[in-house]
Amino acid sequence: MASLEKSARPAQALLLALPMSAPDPAFAWSLLLAGAVVIASVVPLGAARSQADFSMADLAAPRAMFERLPAWGQRASWAHQNSFEAFTLHAPAALLCLIAGVASPVALAAAWLHPLLRLLYIPAYVANVPPLRALCWASGLLCSGLLYVEGLRALLAAR
Repeated sequence: MASLEKSARPAQALLLALPMSAPDPAFAWSLLLAGAVVIASVVPLGAARSQADFSMADLAAPRAMFERLPAWGQRASWAHQNSFEAFTLHAPAALLCLIAGVASPVALAAAWLHPLLRLLYIPAYVANVPPLRALCWASGLLCSGLLYVEGLRALLAAR
């Protein structure tokens, strides 16, 4: 128990050293909007499932109907799955910036751009426009990476 308390002390000291200014709400909005994009990715997938004669029996194994989806519906499924993956990378980065009190214009721009790029990614994927899809994917990933860098800079500067 004592070793656990000792190992927690540096983390507590770091948290206490963080700036006490109000965090920029852009990072909270980015997190909320990124979550909304994941939810929005269900719309084209639902449309594809309706064209594949989705029935209540498919609820037992919804992934089994993948082969019945039209080609654009299969891409909608992949876009939906990728939306979750992107969210799991972006959410900790946005939270890091929020907690660390980041105020960098680069981080703020990245926070606002990420959900927009991810929202554009979905129709680009469903419509099978690989250059636009790749651009949105890579740019969104870059935005999350920038948030990690700026968040870590803020944490290290607080030490």
